[in-house]
Amino acid sequence: MRAPLGVGAEKVPQGRLPQTFSLHSGRFQARPASIQVVKTSLALLVVTALAATLAAACGAGKKASSAATTTQQATPTSTSPGALQAEAASAATGDIPDNQVYLVYRSPAGWSIKYPEGWARSGGASATVFRDKNNIVRIVLHPGTAPSTAQVRSDPSLRQAQISSAPAAMSIKGSRAIKVVYTTRSAPNAVTGKRVTLTVDRYYLERGGKVATIDLGTPVGVDNVDAYRLMIQSFRWR
Repeated sequence: MRAPLGVGAEKVPQGRLPQTFSLHSGRFQARPASIQVVKTSLALLVVTALAATLAAACGAGKKASSAATTTQQATPTSTSPGALQAEAASAATGDIPDNQVYLVYRSPAGWSIKYPEGWARSGGASATVFRDKNNIVRIVLHPGTAPSTAQVRSDPSLRQAQISSAPAAMSIKGSRAIKVVYTTRSAPNAVTGKRVTLTVDRYYLERGGKVATIDLGTPVGVDNVDAYRLMIQSFRWR
């Protein structure tokens, strides 16, 4: 007696594809079509996993490349002081007279220089400033070796300045030096809005692993050529 239609039939859970069978030699066997579906699914899983692995590797490579590029493009640093700046609030300063009396300042850092009597001195051993309003002389000392003209030309400390005379090698009392001339403009005066343009002779001198960067600045229109020549030629290492 046959079982009623549907009685004893296997129920297919929701979400699963029914498996098809064929009767062969008294046994149920899965049809080849079902096996092919399983193989295709496995192949898709392998391809998906491989694609994810490749994507992760590419992402890591891009990050490493980006980091390397950032490192290469990093702004170089400088041990030199920034460009000398005038003060728009300071009163105008005339030429240093020919009969000016000079004094000798001996720094505990191991150097000396002549400076005009009556000028104010400030700073310490590693950075000393002599000033008479906007006539400014600054000596900054730092460890290092003598720069080349190419290094001076690309010195980041002069990025905000206007180079008016290219770096050139020279000799001061038998010692090698590099000289460059630049100009800067002060911040505007709070009342008048006027700015002071400073022209600066910068010298780099080195001895015994120490570099002295010497800036001699004067307002445009003021003639301190002879006085500043006397001062730079008076510089001595001790």
